[in-house]
Amino acid sequence: MDTKPTNTLTDSAAQLRMAIVRTARRLRQEAAGEAGGLTPTSTATLASIDRFGPLTPSELADIERVKRPTMTRTLGCLEREGLIERTPDPADGRSALIAINAAGRERLRRLRSRKNAYLARRMRDLSAEDVETLGRAAEILDRIREGEPRVGREPAS
Repeated sequence: MDTKPTNTLTDSAAQLRMAIVRTARRLRQEAAGEAGGLTPTSTATLASIDRFGPLTPSELADIERVKRPTMTRTLGCLEREGLIERTPDPADGRSALIAINAAGRERLRRLRSRKNAYLARRMRDLSAEDVETLGRAAEILDRIREGEPRVGREPAS
């Protein structure tokens, strides 16, 4: 009888975490040429603005799980790059709403395209079964993430 212990849920989680971290790092490196001076934090913030915007700086800070001063610096960077627009918040005259503009959408499109191309190149030599397994894994990861509490506004239509 085999007495070798099987992987625990924690072991599987650790293995999955490392694979995700390494893949995310490689995707950031791959997109660095298109980032044009944007940090990973700025890129993530721009993607959140695109997905959920327009948003107040406080809502963005909540979504990105950073302090408000950090978000203020990040938004300054995005504004200097010409990727976002600020408009007065009709609900609170002391605040602003942040929205992505055409240049920001184009930058995100180029970043995503470069990352997608990298993954497609890496997946090209995989079997159809392995590609299908990765697709299923992506669905499962999305489902796990969807179970997290939502912060900020719902995505813009």
